[in-house]
Amino acid sequence: MAIQPLDDRILVQRLAQEEKTLGGILLPDNAREKPQKGKVVAIGVGKLKKDGGRAAMQVKVGDLVIFTSWAGDEVKQQYKTADDLLIMREEDVLAVID
Repeated sequence: MAIQPLDDRILVQRLAQEEKTLGGILLPDNAREKPQKGKVVAIGVGKLKKDGGRAAMQVKVGDLVIFTSWAGDEVKQQYKTADDLLIMREEDVLAVID
């Protein structure tokens, strides 16, 4: 089953969570914050403009992005195990990491 986002939405795979702090303290699962970084897995065709055309997407598949903490809806797939996938609007992306 492949997921193809529509319009200006993107599919992002959340990066792995940090297991310990900078000071070396190991964090239990319930104390970890979900990362706000991810890799773009799929993109839609772009937002529909008033003239009927499509706006070009600013991100592309493979980009590493930083997004807002409330961004997206989680997608659970039967064949995916520990991967956190999010569908979000392109406008929820704050930056692309080089």
